[in-house]
Amino acid sequence: MRRFAVTAAVVVLAGLALAGGASASQLIDRNASGVQIAVNAKGEMLLTYHKAGAVKHVLVWGAVNALPPAEGTHQVKFRVDYAGGWGKYRTLYWKTFRGSCGAYDGPALPNVVAACKAPDGSYWAAQSWPQPLPDLGYTPWNDARRADWLEVSHWTGPVAQLETGMTWVYNGRFQDLFGRYTYRGQPVYGFGTTRYGAPTDGFGALIYLDTYNSVYGPGWRRENSFVSHNPTGAFCYGFYPFDPTKGGYAHPPGQTATRGPGTGEKYRLFAEGPGVTPDVAVIVPGLHTFDPRNAQDVALEQQGSATLQSYGDKSCRAGL
Repeated sequence: MRRFAVTAAVVVLAGLALAGGASASQLIDRNASGVQIAVNAKGEMLLTYHKAGAVKHVLVWGAVNALPPAEGTHQVKFRVDYAGGWGKYRTLYWKTFRGSCGAYDGPALPNVVAACKAPDGSYWAAQSWPQPLPDLGYTPWNDARRADWLEVSHWTGPVAQLETGMTWVYNGRFQDLFGRYTYRGQPVYGFGTTRYGAPTDGFGALIYLDTYNSVYGPGWRRENSFVSHNPTGAFCYGFYPFDPTKGGYAHPPGQTATRGPGTGEKYRLFAEGPGVTPDVAVIVPGLHTFDPRNAQDVALEQQGSATLQSYGDKSCRAGL
């Protein structure tokens, strides 16, 4: 437990500086360990963890689930008090927080470090994972790229779903991973991205793609990330060679050779949960080299093309 050998004036300033709204990404901190959560009947969660030799107490409240995409409006987001409740209540609230952590019986989630069932039946979870890994299979070359991001969520009912498939494109030359991202049966999408594809509003969600035992090396490597499309919620990713000096890719100094294709034995998708719902994930088996003389390969390619076309997504027609 931290020692509070500070004056009242300093504590007031700290509470004011650290209380506020969280971003739509649900990011709370980086490189946290020993994460614990407690929740109460007021819809609050107290998050306690260790970082850099100190114990942190963070109070989170004010949001649940997600709103459907609506241009010109705002997605739900948490209120976050990094002073453990001082910013909200002007007391050392974390010391007297009356909460518990009911046994979690909700859906299976990736990268969970703590999860609870609240008195009202809703769920809270904390997930920690290496979100900022470099694309194109590079080994992280600095601490920022190796960081684990701690994110929190609060929801009722079903979580978001990733529907996925694999096919070949451009007459079998390249593998293509595709699918749709939905929440409660409705597409998940945003209304704008940067020129490098990052969402610019609270409704867009990044989907992170990892490849296993690929040309980049053994084990899991980050291949890329992308958003699901407006208005279908569809996505499609072709495993092509990439020039790391173009498209906004970060790369280690001096490593500018063409990367990929990053085809692997299998693939892993992590998707940011819409609103304040949890991140979700799915494993997708890879494909073998396409054989135009193999009737099963031809049928699978045709089936994949038909599924992609059924989405009605203009951005997913290349190479079909």
